[in-house]
Amino acid sequence: MRKSIALLLGWLIAWGANAQTDQMLSLANDQVKVSWKNTPKGWVIGQVAVRRGKAWVNVAVPSGENTLLYAAEKPSEKPDTTFKSITGEEFPGPKYHYQESQWAESTNPVSLNKAGQAFFFFPKEGKQAGKNSLVFRQETDVATVSTEWTFDPKFASDILVKQTITPKKDGYFSLASPTLATLNEQNLAWATVPGYFQGNLFQKNFALAYAYGHGIPTIPAVYRERCASTLCPMLTGKNGITVSVIPEPGLARDPWANEKSTQTNWNIGLSHMNRKAQLSPTLYYPVLGEPKSALKSGETVTYAFRYSLLDGDWFKALNHAMYDIYRFKETLALRKSKQSLTDRIQKMHHYLTDPKTSMWNIEEFEGKKIGAQSYLGGVVGSNKDAMKNSDYGAMWMLANATNDPLLTQNVLPYALNFKLAQQETASNFFEGAVEGQYYLAKSKKFVEEWGEVVEPIALTYYTMLDIGNMLLFEPTNSELKERLRLGAERLLTWQKPDGHWAVAYDRHSEKEIFKDIQDVRPTFYGMIVAYRLLKDPKYLSAARKGADWFLKNAIETGSFLGVCGDARYAPDFATGQSAQALLDLYDLTKDERYRAGAITAAKIYTTSIYTHPIANHIVKTVNGIQREDWEISQTGLSFEHGGIFGSANRGGPIQLCSHAGMFIRMYGLTKEPIFADMARAGAIGRDAFVDPKTSVASYYWNAMNRGAGPYPHHAWWQIGWLTDYLLAEAELRSNGKVVFPRGFVTPKVGPHQTYGFAPGTVNGEKAKLVISENVVQLDNPSVDYLLAKAIQGGKLFVILLNNRAQPSNFTVTAKKGKPLSKQLPGFGIEVMTIDDKGL
Repeated sequence: MRKSIALLLGWLIAWGANAQTDQMLSLANDQVKVSWKNTPKGWVIGQVAVRRGKAWVNVAVPSGENTLLYAAEKPSEKPDTTFKSITGEEFPGPKYHYQESQWAESTNPVSLNKAGQAFFFFPKEGKQAGKNSLVFRQETDVATVSTEWTFDPKFASDILVKQTITPKKDGYFSLASPTLATLNEQNLAWATVPGYFQGNLFQKNFALAYAYGHGIPTIPAVYRERCASTLCPMLTGKNGITVSVIPEPGLARDPWANEKSTQTNWNIGLSHMNRKAQLSPTLYYPVLGEPKSALKSGETVTYAFRYSLLDGDWFKALNHAMYDIYRFKETLALRKSKQSLTDRIQKMHHYLTDPKTSMWNIEEFEGKKIGAQSYLGGVVGSNKDAMKNSDYGAMWMLANATNDPLLTQNVLPYALNFKLAQQETASNFFEGAVEGQYYLAKSKKFVEEWGEVVEPIALTYYTMLDIGNMLLFEPTNSELKERLRLGAERLLTWQKPDGHWAVAYDRHSEKEIFKDIQDVRPTFYGMIVAYRLLKDPKYLSAARKGADWFLKNAIETGSFLGVCGDARYAPDFATGQSAQALLDLYDLTKDERYRAGAITAAKIYTTSIYTHPIANHIVKTVNGIQREDWEISQTGLSFEHGGIFGSANRGGPIQLCSHAGMFIRMYGLTKEPIFADMARAGAIGRDAFVDPKTSVASYYWNAMNRGAGPYPHHAWWQIGWLTDYLLAEAELRSNGKVVFPRGFVTPKVGPHQTYGFAPGTVNGEKAKLVISENVVQLDNPSVDYLLAKAIQGGKLFVILLNNRAQPSNFTVTAKKGKPLSKQLPGFGIEVMTIDDKGL
């Protein structure tokens, strides 16, 4: 009898346990817990929570809904929807033919997430498949979908998910990552698809949100991996929890899969929303209509990704995706230079003093000889006769550091005349501004890049910054000072009462244009230059007013604007420049708001740097040359402009790492490794993109090593950013014992700054920056060097920098000296002192 009762009791307990299992399933560890309940609709997630201290914080509104997309026929690639700007014009407008095709493909039905038939479901079958492993299964009319959930044993914050689709009929199929949980706008702190947009508010105007990232799109658009800098769409709630979706490495396209660019291949789709336009980071695979989505009945496709649930902000989540999943630190360790950065600077010096290789021209204009380099890119009205100068600070720095008469006599005087001729001096609405970035030699007129417009930020760039940097070297040049004042007064006049500026004015009507976008760019920097050189406090006041508006309207909202007119001002490297602008204003005012704003801007700019795919040693063929994958890797390189409109869509990232020095400075401020690692990954081991004849790097990634091409003036920018990077590293690694005064940022391409106009300090002694290739020789290209001549005492300092993650052995030989064998630790520094006689 007792035995029968015991058996019955055991059966009842087992039945109760099984009944509970039938109704509830869960995944839980010491960091994350997710629970499902069985309902008439299927298995629904009832809770998603993250541990904070001893408490559990609910992430958002739990869901668990799945989405399967199906189309019997290939979806149309042509757009069927038009959009208007906030001022009512059809967007982007007929003038912007560079953007027409990109806008068209970005607004087709697949991109707007309305193609095909959507099957929404909560899975009907669910079971425990092992400790902390669950499997769900669903039969639909068109396919069977199974999903496995388990924890990552390495990272307690991550849930690994593997989905399998088995079609029941032929057609095109796409799976969306299940909706873990959803956020509403009231509970949202930040949303981002890195490389496309970031922000904290919805933007109802789709063109403004989608093309510029000025607010969160309200349409569940599907973004391509080609401009997704880090594959990690994420949402941060006001509760401080960040949820992201990270595809398994290798799922996205390889930009150079074998022998040619595969940059535009579309393997995965990323979104901040699910198909129902609920805020939830979402991955789509395969992309509907793309080759991998075409499946036969019974043909199985499996893919993997992870949900990451972190107690922390979006920047913490970005670091996790970049370092832990996409192994950025390991890819940096692969980088090794075949030509030193120092040698590149020296070789470009020769390139720029040869009128033929640098395409240097001298033209007569209004009684003066003006000089500039040919520009063969797109300029409205150009008949292959456009001319341009780029980095005036680098020009004057190189001339002074080398004391080369080929620069001081053959280049600088004519470049100076070009700058004076470029500025409008007549008493009118545009007095003090620039007539245009480019000079058309045949038409004998200055023009803007893309239309007859005058931009306040162009005044900041081509009047205030260029003239300001020249004045650092020529402080007694009264004509330049007067021209600077003329520009400052115009910029002051154009400043709005709340501190901002217009994007542009029409050259003829003088009316403000581009009213559909705000000037969320560091236009206020022009007033910083004016104050530093002219000392009038009204200029500092104007700079602060402009920066205060910028903090509120750009930094706080994540909204930025670019400076490339031919791209209709798509956000670009001006975002990184704004970080340095705010830092420079902090140096003048010691207002902590500007320092904090600079750090935020720099953090946001890390989403303009590629962190995927994982670089490796696989050998590929590039223009007939065998290259290891890491040599041509995009990881560590920045956009010209990303997003929907950006050149990165087809050309890939660029080699002008103007942000590198700023990122090193930012690392010094914050000790966030991401800044130093990104700076070094962009600067080091990029020989596959350097023309061996001239040492000038190509601009766009897909050009590989074709050199300057139609942009010969880029060599000045390259000298500028390389010098800034090396001097920033020297200051950081020496703990401030090697430091040189910084001038102003360069126009347009980013935040690198000018040096050489005043002595610096090396180990407590005043010293002048010197550039010479005849003083020392090194036998290891991973080791760069800088030279500084002591103001007193007959010394020459040789500042040695190991630009490699591993230790470097090398031999250094000074002129008339004996070879010395040395070793420097990874990213180490040493300062040698030698006799400077004969220099």
